[in-house]
Amino acid sequence: MPTRLLPLLSDFPQSGEALGARLGVGRVTVNTLARRLEEDGVPVVVSREGYALAVGTPAPALVAPLLTTHTFGQALRYAGTVTSTQDVARAWADDADDPAPHGAVVVAERQSAGRGRRGRAWETTHGTLVFSVLLHGLTLPELALIPLAAGVAVQAAARIGGLPCGLKWPNDLLAADGRKLAGILLEADLRGEEVRRAVLGIGINVSAAPDGAACLTEWRPGLTRARLLADLLAALEHWLAQPPAQILAAWRQASVTLGQPVQVQTPRGPVAGTALDIDAQGSLLVQISSGEVITISAGDVQLVGQLVGPLASPIPQSS
Repeated sequence: MPTRLLPLLSDFPQSGEALGARLGVGRVTVNTLARRLEEDGVPVVVSREGYALAVGTPAPALVAPLLTTHTFGQALRYAGTVTSTQDVARAWADDADDPAPHGAVVVAERQSAGRGRRGRAWETTHGTLVFSVLLHGLTLPELALIPLAAGVAVQAAARIGGLPCGLKWPNDLLAADGRKLAGILLEADLRGEEVRRAVLGIGINVSAAPDGAACLTEWRPGLTRARLLADLLAALEHWLAQPPAQILAAWRQASVTLGQPVQVQTPRGPVAGTALDIDAQGSLLVQISSGEVITISAGDVQLVGQLVGPLASPIPQSS
């Protein structure tokens, strides 16, 4: 199995002989395993000096030295191609022999069946950071604010270095020119009023982006996915532990939606008006032309006109 080789690789080259000795195989087998990892999407660099991972690959060996969290990312699995990091995290949680703990992370290079909100395909390319975090011990009120807290964390990590960006309700990070930088997906397993677990999925365009979207390295040259993942896990651990009032205040500060004319596609049809605020559950309050204020708990927002909002002053990632 090529996965035997993956945990041994780092960002410095190792010879086929050295790797083969650790695996108990010959150089030819090491080369075969490396090629299979490449075919699976893992960025293996093969040179005269040996075999390595591309610099900044979000694999455990490269991320672990950068982590400052107590919980998030301490258990981390990395793969080339998976159906979805959400599915892999859920299966790991159900593993009777080695269940994933709270804060466990699954990272992948490619998703064959990645999904975003409302069942949309989640496009993954090289240069994209796609991962899922497993969350235990949640209540229903806490669950409602997780996407907002995650959005604040994503913005905080992305803005290290002064990148201008803001949050569009409910779960997108936008560059100052309106192009999408990142998206967030929360899936929860409920049993009545009990939250069995939740899986938080995040996709960020780091050094590549789909057509019409933006990537972070346009403003932060040299940023690696390993560095961003470590920063983001620290921000997530901080913001997911904050009280609701602080999460809501931080989201309002980061928003490029509030105060804007918007068109919202909801399950009950379109709503047009001005985005006034979010309520205690994170729902969007939109004032329509009649003056009535509509509460929207789910929908897709289109901003009308140019972005406004605090795109310059960063939000601190920790207290």
